[in-house]
Amino acid sequence: MILIVVLYLQFCSICGELTRHEIIHKLLDDSDYDPMIAPNYEDDFPTNISIQLLIKNIHSLDELRMKDFSVDVILRQRWTDRRLKFNHSTVGVLELDQKMTEKVWVPDSFFPKEKRAQIHEVTVPNRLLHIYSNGTVFYSMRIEMTLSCAMALQNYPLDRQSCPVTIESYSYTKENIDFHWAKYNPVQIPSVSLPQFTMPDEIKTSLCVTEYGEVGNFACLLVELRFERNTGYYIAQIFIPSILIVMLSWVSFWVDIDAIPARVSLGVLTVLTMTTQSSGARSALPRVSYIKAIDVWMAVCLTFVFLALLEFAYINVVSRRNSKPIRTSSQAEMTFKRGTTPSPMMPILKNIDFKKRARHVDKVARVMFPLIFFLFNIGFWVFYLSINTDNKF
Repeated sequence: MILIVVLYLQFCSICGELTRHEIIHKLLDDSDYDPMIAPNYEDDFPTNISIQLLIKNIHSLDELRMKDFSVDVILRQRWTDRRLKFNHSTVGVLELDQKMTEKVWVPDSFFPKEKRAQIHEVTVPNRLLHIYSNGTVFYSMRIEMTLSCAMALQNYPLDRQSCPVTIESYSYTKENIDFHWAKYNPVQIPSVSLPQFTMPDEIKTSLCVTEYGEVGNFACLLVELRFERNTGYYIAQIFIPSILIVMLSWVSFWVDIDAIPARVSLGVLTVLTMTTQSSGARSALPRVSYIKAIDVWMAVCLTFVFLALLEFAYINVVSRRNSKPIRTSSQAEMTFKRGTTPSPMMPILKNIDFKKRARHVDKVARVMFPLIFFLFNIGFWVFYLSINTDNKF
């Protein structure tokens, strides 16, 4: 009976009709399999790891610190391990519990730009491991991490940010492990909604190589996450109010020059309002050494309202001047015709209407201020939306 049982078990093993439990123990408990060794460690070619990145959510972009953003991803890796091949007529894949991952070799991939990270553990550690009959291993895990991203704010708030995400091998060089993106949908972003940014549909993925001197070259994958800032909030809260404040300062050009309290109050009010709005717009930004688009806009708007106040100061000084006697050549000729010799000290008077001159300055300002501000708007929007898209200036 014992001999019959042994022969039956050997026959079942040859036919591949073992149970799933028996297949797992045969593959992983065999002394020939070592989870510490890469699949092709003894060969002359590396183990190719196919990587797919599923971005479930992007929590925030911290523009105040200009350093990081949080992301929730599912990292999927697929490779072939010939040591894990098995034959079975009905079983094509083995689904293993996350506790079994320690008994299977997995790649040592990591994110170099990661600052903080954790694997989700509710209700259990979010890991998945499938072994197919041809030796293909599918390994997936859900990770929440904070990645560093050096933001460029030269065009703020009309900017586009690019945050690179790299995946590298930590201990195995390219002689043992090589990475490549999955053939179909290497990076997926199903539905990510950000309050201030939108993401384009096209995502750029590429290969990269990292060199660490004598240590060797390591496999590397790169994906660039591009974010385009939504300008609706800034147009409604910054640009339109500042334009209206500048236009309000032009009202003083239509107020009579004798209405000194009204024009002074209007000029001072617009200057203080513009200063307050400029401070509020920059309070949520880091102190950087370069000039941002919002700085240019606020500086020019403040300059316009300040020049409108200076224009009133100028015409007020001009209009309060008294008529001055001046000597003219025509009046000197009339004096000679009358037969009198004009004394060098005799004044020849010509009254100048300084108030009329002041009103003329107001008329010129009514045209020049709106015209110059309109030309500035054209240059500002064309430069930051079309020319300086790469933050070169």
